[in-house]
Amino acid sequence: MTQHLSPVSGDRQDSNVTVQPATAQSGQQQPVQQQTVIARPASAAESTPAPKRPWYAFATPTIGRAVRHASRLLHHGGSALPGKVVERIDPGFLARTLSSLPYGVVLVSGTNGKTTTTRMVASMLSDMGLRVFTNPTGSNFTRGVVSSLLTQVSTFGHLHADIAVLELDEAYAVHFVRQIRPRYALLLNVMRDQLDRFGEIDNTARLLAHVARATTGTVVLNREDPRIARLASEVQPGVQVRYFGLSQALRSYFPSDDDMHNTDMQAAEVQTAEVQAATSSATYNPDRLKADVTLTHVGDHEATYRIADRDIATSVKLEGVYNLFNAAAAATVVRAVTADTPQGVASDDDLIASLSRVTPAFGRGETISVGGTPVELLLVKNPMGFRLSLASFPPAGHDTMIIINDEYADGRDMSWLWDVDFTGLRGTGVAAVSGTRAWDMALRLEYDQVPVSHVDTDLEQAVADFVAADPTTPKRIYCTYTAMLRTRAKLSHITDVADAGVGR
Repeated sequence: MTQHLSPVSGDRQDSNVTVQPATAQSGQQQPVQQQTVIARPASAAESTPAPKRPWYAFATPTIGRAVRHASRLLHHGGSALPGKVVERIDPGFLARTLSSLPYGVVLVSGTNGKTTTTRMVASMLSDMGLRVFTNPTGSNFTRGVVSSLLTQVSTFGHLHADIAVLELDEAYAVHFVRQIRPRYALLLNVMRDQLDRFGEIDNTARLLAHVARATTGTVVLNREDPRIARLASEVQPGVQVRYFGLSQALRSYFPSDDDMHNTDMQAAEVQTAEVQAATSSATYNPDRLKADVTLTHVGDHEATYRIADRDIATSVKLEGVYNLFNAAAAATVVRAVTADTPQGVASDDDLIASLSRVTPAFGRGETISVGGTPVELLLVKNPMGFRLSLASFPPAGHDTMIIINDEYADGRDMSWLWDVDFTGLRGTGVAAVSGTRAWDMALRLEYDQVPVSHVDTDLEQAVADFVAADPTTPKRIYCTYTAMLRTRAKLSHITDVADAGVGR
């Protein structure tokens, strides 16, 4: 297993962070439960001793911030270098800092949806009156979390927060839980993503099993994903298990990894008894597990959720049907956290009202205005995510660009592009393709008979040309992770782009 865990310099370990105060923005509905939070006592399982402080620990934040400042001056952007330095000189800094939080850590992991779901959970808990420390831009390796902490701790290393909500890469989550055991874990899904890093799909599930075993309070699982649902057997005695799910009517919109690949094999007429036995759709029944929160209806920026046998409809600012399902996951873990507060579990109406205010995460349906023209960035990194994005955003009325990189943070193996159905783009075509694997992407589109107007491996020039062409037409860019960072960086030289601390 350890061969998949070695960090590589320059990965997506950004140093940005947010501590979300328990206050509302002007003009919005006032958040509920604003009274001072009183932490419940930690259980014996949670009271793991904090690592011993080295005599020079008082200087750790200062050293880390100095490294971060120098890194920004030299590289013009966020960096994991501060976290790497602090991990080397003070390896107990992460656990020592987070162990002081009254409500501990919510760890969010899985293949798809980590960043947006983390944003939802942090925003909703903030609305519930908690001071939340989070990593909002995908800094999901342990050294990235350390870099994030350095921006928020006091000079003496104190973090002014009640709870941490942290997105963790599936492999680095194993590193994390060896240092500090999360009180809450939210495990979203398992898909064929970056197989060159994680190996076959069941190995990814085994990585997440470490998180389930280490969690001390509540584990929230996706009942629709059989590999995730089975992690309930890994949970320690006394730890609660909750589920989020879909209504039967919506399951066709969200096929599991097995469902998707089973369908592909049937279409290719190579279905075998062994394949049929390996897929879960014939044997696994998610309805046997009761979900705390169930997504029952999706529409254009609207959704309906069933909570405690009651359906509640709401408008949403989130983009994409997959994020509406992620919202059910977020609401489930927020219910679990608030159940442990003196105020008790958040009311269903307050929960859904808070959900309706969450905006898209950095690079995940984010819209950037260029000369008055909206340019939408959509992160894609595996066939399931790409399929759902294409299904969520009809191409009519938009110019489309696809940017595919194969850096370490993207995954080197891009063969998954052949599992994506691009035929929905035939009518409009693709205006531009770029990235290190631009020609591979163009070839894939040719096989699906999708016209491509322009191919250019020079990403920055291709982005500039794309947004400048036909300025009256809205733009949509599908991009892998490092491509998204570079695209935002290029757009920041053309228009105002919110500084996420990376890619500039």
